[in-house]
Amino acid sequence: MKEKPETSLKLQYRRILETGLVISLILHIFIMLGFKKAEARAGRKLSTLAALQVEEIPQTQQEKSAPAPSRPSVPIASENEDLLEDETIEETLFDEFADAPPPPEPPVDDTVPTFVAHDEEPIPIGGMGAIQSKLVYPEIALRAGVEGTVLVHAQVDVDGLVKRTLIAKSLGPNGCDQAAENAIKAVKWIPAKQRDKAVRVWVMVPVIFKLK
Repeated sequence: MKEKPETSLKLQYRRILETGLVISLILHIFIMLGFKKAEARAGRKLSTLAALQVEEIPQTQQEKSAPAPSRPSVPIASENEDLLEDETIEETLFDEFADAPPPPEPPVDDTVPTFVAHDEEPIPIGGMGAIQSKLVYPEIALRAGVEGTVLVHAQVDVDGLVKRTLIAKSLGPNGCDQAAENAIKAVKWIPAKQRDKAVRVWVMVPVIFKLK
């Protein structure tokens, strides 16, 4: 039995189509394999480049050298005749002043209270009670009922006598200051001593005014 022409064409078309699909599939497979190989090669190149480290070379700087020192000026003789010529100063011998006496001490003003070094303080003979016993209460202060203490700077000389007095603390214009000074001067003192030698010194003496 013979096949029909239409059936024969369909079979040929089908075979051609199947053969084209097979060839196309094979080509796609080869293309995919080629892409994978190319990607693998590219990855290896990138990893190799990343492993490389670029070292930066520091920029060199040129150091500036110090300027050369200036040349010393050469002295030039002046034509001015009024200028003095150089003189040589003779050497001073300090041995000449070795035996010179020391300068005198500056004068001390003993009219004001001044500290003088001493080992023993001056003491009124009979104690402070002797000064209080010589005290005469001023009439004005007595009537006004004035009480208190007058502080007096007293200068006791080497002979035990009070040469000068100055009021350090006053009770006012009521006669108490003068009465205190008179009482201190009325008493003889044992003078101050410095190395067993009597010296003139200033002391502070309190004089008490108290009504009985």
